[in-house]
Amino acid sequence: MTIPQQGHQCIDLHCHSTASDGALRPDELVERAAAKGVTHLALTDHDTLEGIAEAQQAARLAGISLISGIELSCVWRKNTIHIVGLDMDLNDPVFLERVAGQEANRWRRASVIAEKLRKHVNGCPEDILARATVSANGDVPGRPHFARVLSDEGLVRDIAQAFQKYLGAGKPGDVKAFWPELEEVVGWVNDSGGIAVVAHPRKYRLTATKLRELVSDFMAAGGEGIEVVTSGQSSGDLGFLTELCRRQGLLASRGSDFHYPGAGWCELGRIPELPEGLTPVWQKFREPVMPAH
Repeated sequence: MTIPQQGHQCIDLHCHSTASDGALRPDELVERAAAKGVTHLALTDHDTLEGIAEAQQAARLAGISLISGIELSCVWRKNTIHIVGLDMDLNDPVFLERVAGQEANRWRRASVIAEKLRKHVNGCPEDILARATVSANGDVPGRPHFARVLSDEGLVRDIAQAFQKYLGAGKPGDVKAFWPELEEVVGWVNDSGGIAVVAHPRKYRLTATKLRELVSDFMAAGGEGIEVVTSGQSSGDLGFLTELCRRQGLLASRGSDFHYPGAGWCELGRIPELPEGLTPVWQKFREPVMPAH
């Protein structure tokens, strides 16, 4: 694909549709991005590529460039970390098989949560997994969807009590995800010809020392990029990530992490430009996006 070089570039490489936990269908998301002035977009749904084909068609109609993307879940030292994959070969059968395995992991976890709730909640409906899936609009249900079912059934006072009694940290329904290790997921992206990027590094609540260790292990696994700019981060976080990116020689990415309309702080394309002196990840794509003149 030849990426058009517009006079103005607005690049957003992190957002979500109804294919995972976003509120807009892939075509609606692309239309909104175009309306907000985005010229280059990556749809990065959680552990799925289901929305890509619809987004590609919408991008052609809207006249914007769609970069292949996904946000993959993995584990690093018992912490769940998200790796954004960009510019992968979506015709790579091995990569597609691995992504399908991620989806299976999500369903496996949901099934275990349902089993735990049936065992520990008096009056829990036998079909709670099916009901939670409906609550999730057919997607893989998470703990909030199970909490909503328990609330709707009158088994708890509200969703907050569902977490307090059954689904919060340390409770029966607090089932850890079945994710692969960081090194494995980075390898998936690299093997498919893509670029692996650490998503929203400051959202993991790691200390500065631990975050540096994460980045070191990520790079040792073959990871190349870090999200320097994302919505809602402080100027202090931006400065820290800029310096970390520069010192480690990483590629720099930016993305809104958009999920739904109405959150002005997390809008498509409404993110600062990358700081000077960093190498943008999009300049290393197979079809590089170079500065417009």
